[in-house]
Amino acid sequence: MTATPTPRVTIKDVAARAGVSKGAVSLAFNHKPGLSEATRDRIFRAARELGWAPNLTARTLAGSRVDVVGLAICRPARLLGLEPFYMEFVSGVESVLTEHSCSLLLRLVRTVEEETGLQESWWRGRQIGGSILVDFRADDPRVAMAQRLGMPVVAVGHPSLTGGLTSVWTDDASAVTEAVRYLAALGHRRIARVGGAAALGHTSIRTAAFDEAAGALALAGAWQVATDFSGDAGARATRSVLSAAPTDRPTAIVYDNDIMAVAGLSVAAEMGLRVPEDVSLLAWDDSQLCRLTHPTLSAMSHDVHGFGAEVARTLFGEIVGGG
Repeated sequence: MTATPTPRVTIKDVAARAGVSKGAVSLAFNHKPGLSEATRDRIFRAARELGWAPNLTARTLAGSRVDVVGLAICRPARLLGLEPFYMEFVSGVESVLTEHSCSLLLRLVRTVEEETGLQESWWRGRQIGGSILVDFRADDPRVAMAQRLGMPVVAVGHPSLTGGLTSVWTDDASAVTEAVRYLAALGHRRIARVGGAAALGHTSIRTAAFDEAAGALALAGAWQVATDFSGDAGARATRSVLSAAPTDRPTAIVYDNDIMAVAGLSVAAEMGLRVPEDVSLLAWDDSQLCRLTHPTLSAMSHDVHGFGAEVARTLFGEIVGGG
């Protein structure tokens, strides 16, 4: 019996399935403007259903890079440009990519769902050899996506959030606990925390650790306020917790990043409060920002550059090892 060969799926088939032109498929997979998000999603869905991806050889001949690592960050561009953590993190990643003659494909996205589609299109389009995933949420859709595609990834997050993906993380719970204990040892009995976005998994971990540490120390007062990591939100949260009567307001505040801590320092001065005499401020990251203020801000020490480098090294291990 002679086997009938399976017809090869082409870009024309994908276009027909999605109800668009071949040019539209090309725009979608090359991430060019000119398509609505709904049309782009329909094209990617049709390609998935047909098992089609752009030809790697054709892409290489056209000058497309295949020695590329992907990183998508769900942050407004303006905020990301001001946030020292991600600048240091990317610097650490780049230090390792340079050793491998590899490039970083960085994209800002609005939602985790948008990133999930972007990561899949990067992988199916052979634009990346692997990806770094950050800012995990509970039931994060990127876990199933990476596992289904067999895409080499490193998840920057606690294993409780990353569903079995190879992970690199910092011990957020221990850091928060130590910060609260340190402030309590200095005599503070009313401590506040100005946290990051509530939807983020590491924010939830820090929140739970703060509550547990405050309860164990039987603090007279413990406040937590969720923000979006921006200076404006940090300033508003600081003003809110310091607006109580002097006998009720916190005497120490822990911030989830340095931008909010610097904003909090300005608010304290604006309200006539001295740092650290009237209120102590402690930043999560010890960036240059904390050293340039007056007075200089206390901060928890993190080697963010080294952390980024370790993440990149781990990803290359996944890529070489086949994921």
